[in-house]
Amino acid sequence: MSHFDRNLRSQFFLTGPRPCPYLPGRRERKLFTNLSGVNAANLHDELAEHGFRRSQNIAYRPACTGCNACVSTRVVAHRFEPNRTQRRILKRNQDLQRTACDAWATEEQYALFSKYLETRHADGGMTDMDMFDYAAMVEDTPVRTRVVEYRLPAEADKEDEPGRLVAVCVTDLLLDGLSLVYSFYDPTEDKRSLGQFVILDHIRVAQEADTAYVYLGYWVAGSPKMDYKIRFRPIEALTDRGWREVES
Repeated sequence: MSHFDRNLRSQFFLTGPRPCPYLPGRRERKLFTNLSGVNAANLHDELAEHGFRRSQNIAYRPACTGCNACVSTRVVAHRFEPNRTQRRILKRNQDLQRTACDAWATEEQYALFSKYLETRHADGGMTDMDMFDYAAMVEDTPVRTRVVEYRLPAEADKEDEPGRLVAVCVTDLLLDGLSLVYSFYDPTEDKRSLGQFVILDHIRVAQEADTAYVYLGYWVAGSPKMDYKIRFRPIEALTDRGWREVES
């Protein structure tokens, strides 16, 4: 019997209904459990296979009454080939330098995080997060987590200093792939399409590591906030019959 089946009754809980952030007029509920102890990473791997996402030391998935619009998605990394637009995005950002850091928050990351939220998600619930809240989001992890930073090349007269930080992704390492927990980027660098680049670069890392999937979280068909995820094909969605490839 799996961790999931064995612990479902005793250790999983439901949140109360709240306004849905994706579909107006609907209410959301979530099934969640704590990730803790020496088996936290193994449990996290198994829960990801069942469509759960991680937020700090909590694993959760939607459990809304009468609605299953939120669908877990993952890119099949070894079969992915970038299309013409995606190849342009990769080429446009080939000057960026990637560094995978330990799960440690910095003031530089937080400044970029705040700038991103103020520009792209000013009406969202995360805009009031201070540095301590951000540090908890990054550092409060019981599993294998990296903070992936993307920087411009160092300036010619400051070669001993790192280049400007333009994108960050909090990434969990799973047995079968990478899970993008949260990413943010410099909103003034629109021409770079940094949000899509971060996903493309993670797919490239997964391919180089010969790991199967890149987990992108939930997709809601018809939601403008979510439509970008379906551009990374082949992509699978979790259905009541297991993971199935999304039709073109």
